[in-house]
Order: sequence, then structure tokens, then C-alpha cells
Amino acid sequence: MKRQLLGILLSLLVLAGCGSKHTSVKYEVAVSSDSERIAYSTYGAGETSLIFIHGWSCDSRYWHKQLSTFSKNYRVITIDLAGHGNSSLGRLDYTMLSFANDVKAVIEKDNLNQAILIGHSMGGGVMAEVARLMPKKVVAIIGIDTFQNVAEEIPQKIIDEMSQAFEVDFQNAMQDFVSPMFPEETDGELISWVKEDMASAPHEVALSVFRNYMGQYVNGEASGVFENITIPVVSINARLWPTDPDTNRKHIQTYNLFYIEGTGHFPMLEKPKEFNSILTEVLEYIETKKNL
Repeated sequence: MKRQLLGILLSLLVLAGCGSKHTSVKYEVAVSSDSERIAYSTYGAGETSLIFIHGWSCDSRYWHKQLSTFSKNYRVITIDLAGHGNSSLGRLDYTMLSFANDVKAVIEKDNLNQAILIGHSMGGGVMAEVARLMPKKVVAIIGIDTFQNVAEEIPQKIIDEMSQAFEVDFQNAMQDFVSPMFPEETDGELISWVKEDMASAPHEVALSVFRNYMGQYVNGEASGVFENITIPVVSINARLWPTDPDTNRKHIQTYNLFYIEGTGHFPMLEKPKEFNSILTEVLEYIETKKNL
């Protein structure tokens, strides 16, 4: 318990250091639908809120290189989903819908009227569920290296085999899983940090999330969730894995794809300046769509 409290304190101190350059910084907790306590931070102010949603076994720290840029013109919110970061981890089953309710709790607590969701990797599946829950609040979805093919079909056998590797030796399996996500020229210290950080995630939480997220590509829910979503949906994707925009457009009514060159799965950390520039371009594109 002392170690956990110390970790939370150190994380808050780090976040405080990151946020010291910003105005109106707040560290808050919202209560999700199943009573899980969801830690989140707010930077800056604006009519439109940008809500950054992390990926599998990550947390809100993965967005620290975006805070100063986007809090100048928007209210920026970073969230630790349940079981991640400084949020509680008492949930029995970590589904995309339960994560969506975490985001919904934050939107409701801060009484937000207009939110653009920005989600990395697994965060893409979370965002789609939030848009389905709150169609009048969510005005656009921006996926970061996600939505490569929402209609992709993955056999259950493949997911079972991957899950077994994580069950046998979670830390080594996670490091092996993360390593190919970066180009060879990526900074070694960054690769090491991401590998160690994700490998330190609570393994029971990680396994539950993995099975539920990947299971969407077995039962078709990964594409089905978009059936009634009419807001702009955008991907900012690396070229590490192929993206199929034509297939996506068969399932997503308004889909557009932007590429970021020379990065792997974590472009917001690998090339933050280039990433922030492309994200700014995407936000301008969304603004034109809103005004049509």
C-alpha cells in the first residue's frame, strides 16, 4: 500500500511539472457507472474539449507532449481509464463499453457540451462506444494508429494463443509484443521506456482488456459499433501496418485518413512536433465538416 501511494504521489508530481506551463490545470476524479474512480486532468479552456484516451496498458502520460500545444485553444482532458494509471482497478471485466462509461462520467462531471475524442490504438474502440452513448456531446472521433481495418476478421484461436503467452510470462510477452511497434531508427530510450512501462501494467487487467478488445474482431463489433455514427471519424496512422480506407468507408459514414511518416505505433511520442502539426490539420478539417 505504501508503495502504491508513493507511486501515485510521484505521478502527480510529474504531472504537476508537466502542467505548470498551462493555465487552469485541474486534477479531478469522476465516478464511473460501476463506481470505479476515474482520474483525469484538465488543461486550458475553450468551447470545444479535446479528450485524449490512451491505449492498452498505457495511461494519460502518453499524451504529455500534446498538452502545451493544444491547451492554448482548447480545453484538453487526459484520462486514466479504469485499471490504468491513477484510476481504481476493482472492475471484474474491462470492456470497451465499461471504458466508454469512464469517459462518459468525465464528460458529465465537467458538463461538457462539445467534445472531440482522440484515442490511441485500443482507444479507438472506446471512442466509438462513447459516441454511441453520447451522440449529442461527441462531435468527432480521431483515432491515432487505429482503425486500420474495422472489418478485419481475427480467428478466436489466434487471440487464445496470444493470450496464453501473456498468461505464462506477462512481462516478457509484453516486451516482445511491443518491440516490433517501432521502426529501427526510433530512439532506444523511448522504446525501452514504453516496453518497461507497458510490461508493468497489472496483468489481470491487461488480459481482460486484451480479450475484450481483440474479441471485437471476432464477433464483428469492431465495425458494427459505427452503424449509426454520423460524425467525422479520422485516422492519423503510421505506415507500419497497412490501413484499408476503402473498407473502413463501407462501415463508417464519414471516414478520412491522414498519414504520419517515419513513425511506429506511438507517433505522439516518437515525432511529437510532426504529430501535433497533423493533429492541428485534422482539427481544422473537422471544423469545416461541422460548418457544412
